[in-house]
Amino acid sequence: MSHELGRLEDLPQDYRDDLKNLNLVPLWPSLRAVLPPKVPTRATQAIHWPYATLRPLLLKAGELTPIEKAERRVLVLANPGHGLENMKASPAMYLGMQLLLPGEWAPSHRHTPNAVRMIVEGEGACTTVDGEKCPMSRGDLILTPTGLWHEHGHDGTEPVVWLDVLDLPLVYYMEASYHVNGERQTVKQGSGDRAWTRAGVVPTQVFARSDKRYPMLRYPWVDTRAALVAMAADQPGLDCVQVTYVNPETGADAQNILGFYALMLKPGQTLTLPARSPAQVFHLIEGGVDVSTCGKRFELVEADTCCAPGYEPVTLKNRSADQPSFVFIADESPLHRKLGVYEVR
Repeated sequence: MSHELGRLEDLPQDYRDDLKNLNLVPLWPSLRAVLPPKVPTRATQAIHWPYATLRPLLLKAGELTPIEKAERRVLVLANPGHGLENMKASPAMYLGMQLLLPGEWAPSHRHTPNAVRMIVEGEGACTTVDGEKCPMSRGDLILTPTGLWHEHGHDGTEPVVWLDVLDLPLVYYMEASYHVNGERQTVKQGSGDRAWTRAGVVPTQVFARSDKRYPMLRYPWVDTRAALVAMAADQPGLDCVQVTYVNPETGADAQNILGFYALMLKPGQTLTLPARSPAQVFHLIEGGVDVSTCGKRFELVEADTCCAPGYEPVTLKNRSADQPSFVFIADESPLHRKLGVYEVR
């Protein structure tokens, strides 16, 4: 039996015209394109965004466009495999480098896509999320989940830059992406990172659970780094020293669609991550790391970002022989697990 499928050109033109007029499409000529054998078709390319080349352009944007004209002053890290105009890093991830200058305020709004902020440089800025004021320091992870009001303000003296990671491509594809502008928020007392600051000791819910879907919005880098260093010291034989950012009340991923992790590479360590179905983004917080995937090698220095498609192994090498390196990772694992398509090969 032949496994070759018929082509669209094999069909008579009048038949094709009849189908088109009725908004019908024959499946068999395109079946192998949408259901390829063994490995999915992937548009995502392995790509590197060096911060040293991006930063001057971001600062120039600060000179050219006032915050009142931009609302959010961002340069999108677009993957050319998806077309730059689509503003995708991967099928479900959007990346952007955002700049806030001293004295600026990015007004309050809320939107349907989930977002996180990984702070890249600078001090003195804060993000207020659902009334909680979250200071921004390098390496901190701050959540701005779907539907929560958030705004950014800067009382410091130097530029502050952070990496935005959103599930915007997916929400936009679902025709569910929109935003609503709001008024400046009133800051509430308390913060989740103080209430949930120690593993093994959590607030006791005597009468009722918290009504917050996201009880912890800021994950301070000083605590995350300390956890990684302690893990490496306590388990010297551990190959992969990695933590997952989770909702401390449920233990589930910090957000619903994308997963977020911090990885420590020991001095001189080379670590190969297995081929998995989700695409991955790597952002270097500290140190120097070589990332190899899809036949390419990227030499990451601090604040650099790169992307790897799914179904491809990734090798990470710490270039330092005497100091650890620390990597922030974002991926599409929660989405893949919810859809039942998550794989490790």
